[in-house]
Amino acid sequence: MSTPPLRRRLVAVATAALVPAALLVAAGGLPAAVAATAVTAAPDALDGTCATLQVFSGSSSQGYVVRNGNGYGFTSSAAGATPFRLEATQLSRYMLYDAGGAPAYMSVLNWVMPGTTYGDRADWTVAASGARYAVTATATGQRLGSYLWSLGAGGGTSTVALAAAAGCFTPPDVATGVTGTAAPGVDANGRIIGAIDAHMHVTAAAGFGGQLHCGEAWSPGGVVTALSGCATHGSLNVGAVLEGVLAGTDITSSPEDGWPTFGDWPQHNSELHEQAYFRSIERAYRSGVRVVDALLVTNRVICELFPYRDGSCDEMASVRAQAQYLRSMQDYVDAQNGGAGKGWFRIATTPAQVRSIAAQGRLAVLVGMEISEPFGCREVKGVPQCTAAQVDAGLDEMQALGVSGMFPVHKFDNAFGGTRMDGGVAGAAVNLGNLLSTGHWWEVRSCTGPADMAQPVTNDDLARLLSFGVMSLPAGAVLPVYPTGPTCNVRGLTPLGEHLLRQLMARGMVVHIDHMSVRTAQATLDILEAAHYPGVTSDHSWSDPAIVDRVLGLGGFVAGYAYPAGEAVVGQPTFVGEWRRTRALPHGSAITGYGFGSDVNGLADQAPPRVSSTTRPFAYPFTSLAGTTVSRHVMGRRTFDLNTDGVAQYGLYADWLLDVVLEAGADGPELRRELLGGAEAYTAMWERAVAW
Repeated sequence: MSTPPLRRRLVAVATAALVPAALLVAAGGLPAAVAATAVTAAPDALDGTCATLQVFSGSSSQGYVVRNGNGYGFTSSAAGATPFRLEATQLSRYMLYDAGGAPAYMSVLNWVMPGTTYGDRADWTVAASGARYAVTATATGQRLGSYLWSLGAGGGTSTVALAAAAGCFTPPDVATGVTGTAAPGVDANGRIIGAIDAHMHVTAAAGFGGQLHCGEAWSPGGVVTALSGCATHGSLNVGAVLEGVLAGTDITSSPEDGWPTFGDWPQHNSELHEQAYFRSIERAYRSGVRVVDALLVTNRVICELFPYRDGSCDEMASVRAQAQYLRSMQDYVDAQNGGAGKGWFRIATTPAQVRSIAAQGRLAVLVGMEISEPFGCREVKGVPQCTAAQVDAGLDEMQALGVSGMFPVHKFDNAFGGTRMDGGVAGAAVNLGNLLSTGHWWEVRSCTGPADMAQPVTNDDLARLLSFGVMSLPAGAVLPVYPTGPTCNVRGLTPLGEHLLRQLMARGMVVHIDHMSVRTAQATLDILEAAHYPGVTSDHSWSDPAIVDRVLGLGGFVAGYAYPAGEAVVGQPTFVGEWRRTRALPHGSAITGYGFGSDVNGLADQAPPRVSSTTRPFAYPFTSLAGTTVSRHVMGRRTFDLNTDGVAQYGLYADWLLDVVLEAGADGPELRRELLGGAEAYTAMWERAVAW
């Protein structure tokens, strides 16, 4: 599979005009090598192989590849050959690291040269060719062979024999810090045992135009390229300023030292930097997370405001790119684990697939969609910008991409209904985005009972936002004035929104109700209740408790936002407190399994350092909810600790999950049972929706 189209930080290797190495053998063929342990694995199962390379032209051996000065030549001695490590970049694609750690690349002069880092020309596609391999430069299609008596572009009959070797370079990687065998993923009755992150964003790097988010969940070049810093997010650059607006980070001190020091990021509030590298996800999976809902996310307005991009700001184009990114990520994990279908990261498009994946002890990855303009369905001054036919066609396409559920409404009012508002300076930014998307500010009224916001954004918040200089008012815009006290969005479910709901039900898809205004959510639940449709979820504490209770009454699924475990600064919520509040609702006894919603990579803070880290520190190593032994997570030269870092990156959800159970005190055993029943409860809800 080709590299995803939005890969931007795969730095090209220098292609200076270098004179090839001195010839080591005369022109012409060499006798075949003496017997050595031949490597004969499938082309997609060569990751980590340490081998010598013997080049053939047809049946004639050209010799063994050896590093020599500025290039690579040949020797007739197997013992004198340079060992190369094959490091997977995708299925059946590899970097070829020589013993000194230089990746071999195809230069523009047709010789193969030692490089310094990953680039398109350092990527090699491997295919079987009899007992040997055809090795082709992925970018140019040139066969690896002999060129002017040195290693370079060979002819169409050039092949490579691999023989097991020692002394290879080991490229940087990240260990999970997890040892031991996890408990089975299902019990004797086939019920899934494990936690679910019902709201996460592993594909954010491919959203928002491709450069708003710094870092990658995976990269063909490995951790060095995936987690490098971004100049666009450096001190006082627009990325640092925007992250300061959204997360309150220091815009004057953003050195962008990612791998290997990680002095600047990730932190618990690194909203514009990668927090879910695939090794971090693996750590959480090996510690008890069995299902994640990977929501494809972007925002056209934010994308258009950010001056750097290499992808489309159209939200549906971004969703397509992210779906490809997710499947390429699955292929990459497969390539790291023995070949196609053998990785622990498995996309599931049906409940039956979730159960099968769990039974194999692997991680089931659902695909959802959380955008503000699905299928182009904006509203501009109350006028929908799409039709019912476009909605139907869009749902057909999303199902073909594996999407099993969606948010009808996200951050802005749209053609389906009104949004639930944000507060503070971040809320001011979203409100201004609503103006740019729809032509109007949020329109609210005072209300009693369930409310969207205790106090909507104020003019002071808007003034502070505008002072940053990242966003500005459109010409002629007048700042809104809002009432004090509880308020509700005046917009509710539209006729087109009702059409969308009925189409989602007909397809057995899950309705994500968070982010809907109270009026929109109430009308939505009226329809779902009348139809007895259970496929509904509140997955990250973004609904009024009365709405959440109605979700439970329908047989839907509920997850709480991944707040700090059991202690927080005054006035801030905790996960344990949120769970107890949900259980105390009239339908709280219906909960058989409870989830968490990390919202990682979703422009949202993760849990900060523990308040009681000095008086009651979380202890390492620990036994995870899955029974594995877990040490502090080390990435590069940084060691992460829940006490001092909070959930700075996704790997610390292994730590956080145990912490919430411990912080629940006497309720800990029940919370543990419900968390380990979360994946089962969500899957059972989805099964009922499909069978409806």
